[in-house]
Amino acid sequence: MRRRLLIVVGVVAVVGALAAVVRPWATASAREGDIPRTPWGEPDLQGIWTDEFDTPLQRAARYGTREFFTDDERAQLDAERVKLLGRDRRVERGTELDVAGAYNSVFMSMKRTGRRTSLLVDPPDGRIPPLTPEAQTLAAEDRAFRAALLQATETCKNNSPACAGGQYIPTPSPRRDEPLARYNTARMNRHYGPEDGSLSDRCLSGGIPEFGTAYGGSFRRIVQTPGGVSIFYDVGQGQGFQRNIVMNGGPHLPASVRQWHGDSRGRWEGDTLVIDVTNFSPKTDFFGSRENLHLIERWTRTGPDTLEYRVTIEDATVWTRPWTVVEEFTKQNEKENRIYYEPRCHEGNYGFPSLLLAARLAEKAHAERRGPHPAFNDNATDFVGVEENPLGR
Repeated sequence: MRRRLLIVVGVVAVVGALAAVVRPWATASAREGDIPRTPWGEPDLQGIWTDEFDTPLQRAARYGTREFFTDDERAQLDAERVKLLGRDRRVERGTELDVAGAYNSVFMSMKRTGRRTSLLVDPPDGRIPPLTPEAQTLAAEDRAFRAALLQATETCKNNSPACAGGQYIPTPSPRRDEPLARYNTARMNRHYGPEDGSLSDRCLSGGIPEFGTAYGGSFRRIVQTPGGVSIFYDVGQGQGFQRNIVMNGGPHLPASVRQWHGDSRGRWEGDTLVIDVTNFSPKTDFFGSRENLHLIERWTRTGPDTLEYRVTIEDATVWTRPWTVVEEFTKQNEKENRIYYEPRCHEGNYGFPSLLLAARLAEKAHAERRGPHPAFNDNATDFVGVEENPLGR
């Protein structure tokens, strides 16, 4: 085995110390005797696991149905991505967009390019299936509302991508006081109350399925007991969480009971842990899917140090067909790494009250003719200066 350091750039909140070991990729089915087992005979999935490579969720259109990169392509992509680390694309200096662009690639984590052209393996084109007509309508209405709140800002005046679908109108939008049709999960250009902020701005934890983030990657610890499985997620900038998998063969919770991470019911099918997840809260959001999200997860130990995660995602109200993602994890050294078992995101806890206070002060200043209408300021757009990742092209 050879040891290779992951390329990690920026603030990595998920680990105290990272020492990743690169091992040969596992085959689809491990050789007999390779899979460790618990004292009670189940496949032993326990340990700290992470995906040691960067793979886009969706496949770039130029690769068609090709599932894997060549070694030369991976090397070329790594070389292109490394060049981005020293760049800092700017927009017009002194503008709001220029300030937003200060959160650039320096703050991003980067690992070597993986073998797969996408994590998504079904449909064969590696792309998320089309939205249903109902979901398309909801998405269009949502985009139109958020763009309307930006209409009087420099963001729309400068034709920023954040204003896509909208237009610059130098007056406050008449929709500014309009209530949302459903629970807000993303940023909008107003702060009337906490629910106007995004879930991440409010430090609400991440959710499942979870495929890692640009800010700190993704680690998980699996713990097994006879009749029980728990999974601890250490992700993002402290938005960690814990799942307990019910393994008693009982039915899902009643439909009236909704949970942030859903209701997970597990069973063993041979050497694979299969988890059926339903009962998600309508306050969560996964690419537009909320309370009707349904997951079938399959966790399979493929070798002494490898674990395959395969999840089929479906919501007939959002997508025209189910879709499947595969992620390959490598076991980490438990002496050189550690998992944080509780959320550590405090920016929202401390910062969000200040955002609300600033909004009230801006409203007061405008009422007293000491400042512009708050609708002229863009408080929603962010990450403008982050460089384009060639993996997504």
